[in-house]
Amino acid sequence: MLIALLTLTAAVLYLASAVVLAQPLLHRRALPRTLGLGLAALAVVIHSTILVGMHRGGVDLHFFAALSLVSACVAALSLLVNLARPIATLGVVVFPLAAVLLLVDSFLALPTQPLQMEWQIKLHVIFALLGFSVLSLAAVLAILLALQEHALRRRRFNGIVGALPPLTLTEALMFQLIAAGFVLLTLTLLSGILFVDNLFAQHLVHKTVLSIAAWIVFGALLFGRWRYGWRGRRAVRLTLAGMALLLLAYFGSRFVLEVILKRVA
Repeated sequence: MLIALLTLTAAVLYLASAVVLAQPLLHRRALPRTLGLGLAALAVVIHSTILVGMHRGGVDLHFFAALSLVSACVAALSLLVNLARPIATLGVVVFPLAAVLLLVDSFLALPTQPLQMEWQIKLHVIFALLGFSVLSLAAVLAILLALQEHALRRRRFNGIVGALPPLTLTEALMFQLIAAGFVLLTLTLLSGILFVDNLFAQHLVHKTVLSIAAWIVFGALLFGRWRYGWRGRRAVRLTLAGMALLLLAYFGSRFVLEVILKRVA
């Protein structure tokens, strides 16, 4: 009962935060940005408490539990980004999604148990979780960047585009997040090589291959940015392509097994 009440409270706070942050996009009187971010910060704290309570402090990597965990991390990272760069528009996208994933995990997902892990595997999972979360935020910025470029070509600067910082700042922040995510993805692969018995075992081979492919895509993008000044559409497409590979790597097989085939280990 307590978990259910906390879940509803966190979801309401996430949605209220998104509404506050969306006011400038709706051409209405803007409420203080700090109010929206404060509501989201409280939601993240409650969300984290729920995850600890529901999964007994363990790391639950089943499909919906993992999505809820990732959404909490992405929401927290969005708050941290806003401390350095005022891109409150991120919250309009991220916070409602976090609310939905939390509600689904709490009320609709099948009961699951945390996986038992040694500290080495937990370290590997932490690197993977942080890397995926940082690159997810970069992917959201890539979508916003594409909207900005489209608006510039059509000379329309209202709505969500008008609330964003200059295009060059959005792009610079996206590449900073990609660089940080690339480092974390590298650490994920290295820790996997060191700590996982066989990365190319039958149940891991698709994750390994897709993660390496994503690592190559993001690495090529960063090299192209440094050497050839890649930006714009090419940067957006490569960012979203790399993120799609990671989504398939981290959640593809679990979606098939747990959502379609209804098999929960």
